Amino acid sequence: MTILGLSLVEILAVLAVVALVLARWLPPPARRPIALAAGAVFAVCAVLLAVFGVRWQLVPVLAAGGVALAFAGFVLMRARAGRPVRRARWWAALPGAVAGLGLVVAGTGASWALPLPVFPKPPGAYAVGTTVVQWTDADREETATAKAGDQRTVVVQLWYPSSDSTGARQSRYLGRTAEEARIVAAGAAAYLGVPGFTLDEVARAHARSTPEAPVAGGSERFPVVLFSPGLGGVRTQNTAWAEELASRGYVVAGVDHPYDSAVVVLDDGRAVRTRLAATGDDAEDERLAAGWTAVRAGDLSFVLTQLGRMHSGEIQGPLAGRLDLNRAAATGHSLGGAAALQAARQDTRFAAVIVLDGYPRDPVAQPFRQPVLALTHDIGPGEEQDYLSRLTRVLDLSTAASYRLTVPGSAHLTFTDAPLYLPPLPSLIGSAERTAGPRLTSAVTAAFLDTTLRGKGTDLAKTLSTYGELTTFPP
Repeated sequence: MTILGLSLVEILAVLAVVALVLARWLPPPARRPIALAAGAVFAVCAVLLAVFGVRWQLVPVLAAGGVALAFAGFVLMRARAGRPVRRARWWAALPGAVAGLGLVVAGTGASWALPLPVFPKPPGAYAVGTTVVQWTDADREETATAKAGDQRTVVVQLWYPSSDSTGARQSRYLGRTAEEARIVAAGAAAYLGVPGFTLDEVARAHARSTPEAPVAGGSERFPVVLFSPGLGGVRTQNTAWAEELASRGYVVAGVDHPYDSAVVVLDDGRAVRTRLAATGDDAEDERLAAGWTAVRAGDLSFVLTQLGRMHSGEIQGPLAGRLDLNRAAATGHSLGGAAALQAARQDTRFAAVIVLDGYPRDPVAQPFRQPVLALTHDIGPGEEQDYLSRLTRVLDLSTAASYRLTVPGSAHLTFTDAPLYLPPLPSLIGSAERTAGPRLTSAVTAAFLDTTLRGKGTDLAKTLSTYGELTTFPP
């Protein structure tokens, strides 16, 4: 249990520090017992935090407590020895008290703004298992390197329905091991241009799936959902969404795109960092983005092929005989959404497309035969208005029923896991509470997939319209 991102021990430490700082202003009979009790509680909490690990957010709180405890101890020792105790005048003590309380506010504020992410429990009928695989495409050379014979390699994380409902082990959010999680967090921080310690909590986080759990019993074949993250994003950036879909009976494959994702840790331990960067020239950046999208689209088609080989037993994997490749969706966030659109246009094996706040990067708009769901954030004044018009031009060409849903109060990162751990600023993650974005994304996309891949006879337009401003295509 946490409150404002603080554990019970941390909450007790904060309360003890506040009591120590304010003890000087209490009525005389209460000063000594309050200071003694607060000092004892603070000391115990400090020891426990030292043993189990102190988060950087609590350093200001512990510093304030240490100074307050030292002053209180000095006063108590002099009083016990019978030596005269002279209290500072209130105006002299006030700056120290204000500084101490300021450190407490800074520490608790940092814990609230950058908490340890707590992933929602998947609500579906299945438990969720996960595994990570690495595949190399013998038919494609790696275009991001100059090394001859370097072939394109991708890392893929699978989330799937499982029969293991014990939840005894929970997968790490950012990697297979603690070291991989730290590497990915550091790479993501460097890509975002923020200090590495700001993502310490994310590196420590665990999701809700169980590593290498057995696949759900029976003979049911599960629809497949491929996911491409945003530019610089990593395969796990939509874990809450992936776990919910898996609990509902889908297999989700999140793809790390080496040299594009902020950092990808390969099976041999090498950390491949992004080599993509904008130039500042709009025309050149548009050309580069089209190229990056084409590579990602190729990755998605390759992963779908590999999943087919896993299903047939040609390559090793936990899902042999359990995948329905005739019901496959290409999905993605931001640039990953553009890749999903392009992959579906080029590869007729994809039966549906989901775009999470992205738009097409094809140089020439072309029609789609698959149904498309495009979720977009609430475009504000001064934002790129071409975003919606460009997406609309493409959806207008669709030959299947497609939908564009603009979600009120949302931002670009609303449709990712970011609301669970980034500062709750509306411009960054939207105006809703932390779990609202992941829950909405899961609910909307599950309704779309249930209809398009599973043929559930619901009024999809009516369902989608309850979440925002809906435009259907063709009109």
